[in-house]
Amino acid sequence: MTDQICISPVDGRELARRPTLSEAAMKAVLADARRAQREWAEVPIAERGQKMLAFLDALLGLNQQIIPELALQMGRPVRFGGEMRGVEERVKHCVATAEASLAPIVPEPKPGFRRMIKRTPLGLVFVIAPWNYPFLTAVNTIVPALIAGNAVLLKHAAQTILVGERFQEAMDKVDLPKGLFRNVVLDHEQADALIAAGAFDHVNFTGSVAGGRAVERAAAGTFTSLGLELGGKDPAYVRADADLAFAIENIVDGAFYNSGQCCCGVERVYVHESLYDRFVEGAVDLTSKYVLGNPLDDATTLGPMSATRFAETVRSQVREALEKGARAHLDPKSFPADKEGTPYLAPQILTDVDHSMRVMVEESFGPVVGIMKVRDDDEAVRLMNDSPYGLTASIWTRDIDVAEALGDRIETGTVYMNRCDYLDPALAWTGVKDTGRGASLSEIGFQLLTRPKSYHLREAG
Repeated sequence: MTDQICISPVDGRELARRPTLSEAAMKAVLADARRAQREWAEVPIAERGQKMLAFLDALLGLNQQIIPELALQMGRPVRFGGEMRGVEERVKHCVATAEASLAPIVPEPKPGFRRMIKRTPLGLVFVIAPWNYPFLTAVNTIVPALIAGNAVLLKHAAQTILVGERFQEAMDKVDLPKGLFRNVVLDHEQADALIAAGAFDHVNFTGSVAGGRAVERAAAGTFTSLGLELGGKDPAYVRADADLAFAIENIVDGAFYNSGQCCCGVERVYVHESLYDRFVEGAVDLTSKYVLGNPLDDATTLGPMSATRFAETVRSQVREALEKGARAHLDPKSFPADKEGTPYLAPQILTDVDHSMRVMVEESFGPVVGIMKVRDDDEAVRLMNDSPYGLTASIWTRDIDVAEALGDRIETGTVYMNRCDYLDPALAWTGVKDTGRGASLSEIGFQLLTRPKSYHLREAG
């Protein structure tokens, strides 16, 4: 067993250290969860939903403590107020739609028979959550899984170890069966061993492609169902008819919010040649106004990346692009907090880029974006699809029919028009290619956290 340690990106100090669970303790947790799930499955869906609203109220009540904790754990500036607005939207939507989403499917009547397909709980769901949006990514599965009648164990990233404890604190304020929800501290090896042993009925993992492959390898042969949300390299396409000022404002925010550490953040931009020069000029001007610094300072709009190693990945991508002829539009010296060997990294916009450069094809997950000029829709679609990833893509246009038609050709799980970097809980959150498999949120998310059970009942006589 090894301790899980959070090193703050703000100042490099150890913020939290927690011991991992022993094998005996984990066996007890699993047994409690199984017992609790059987009891919970007998509770009506509407009552389960009310319990989740009580959990939400408890979590919202902790937000003033959570906001600075998030800044210290992963670097997001306190001025943005944490994640509770999105958490509230998602929880309330799940509760409001649960009964309809989980209702039996009844075929056309057949004389002498009662036929239906019920949605029954999978059993025990294991959620492995990431540090970048530690509440939002976890709640996407935790709440619908519980409403659907499952038990849930949460393993949070070491970088945001306190988030798991906040989930537990809020759940403990609700009258739930003992052990139904449990935050557990495990290292990767322990988690892999439990998955390989078939300890869970479903595993939801959000993280890197390498991490997703490790989860798939661990689950091989167990028939455990998986939900995997992995890497991304999300594109934006600015058509000739776009509202230019609106596109600049929103794409820049979509690229640099959370220091670019967003699953669906904009990492590459393709702009029609008629707008290209003005787009670049406007994007550079807006990005130059960011304030890089301590996330606990209300004036800071760009905090440090969550760890120095992630900042070094971005620095390496930028250096390689510059060596291959790219042009950098922002001087890091204009951001005094930017320092080599630290997680504090200035935002950067690159032009004269192409897909031979890692910054345009490999996930950056940091405050850098490359911009390319395109002639038409066909070239934009070709470049947008030239990626091993497929989470989201955004199209900036005044023509909704064209946007839908282009969306049919783009290889992603979500297509946006005139927005980006947002999850609508009424829609499935999913990806294609190396971005993963499965889906969360929406009616489909409920379906993947349950199994269909058919009833074919023939009347006597």
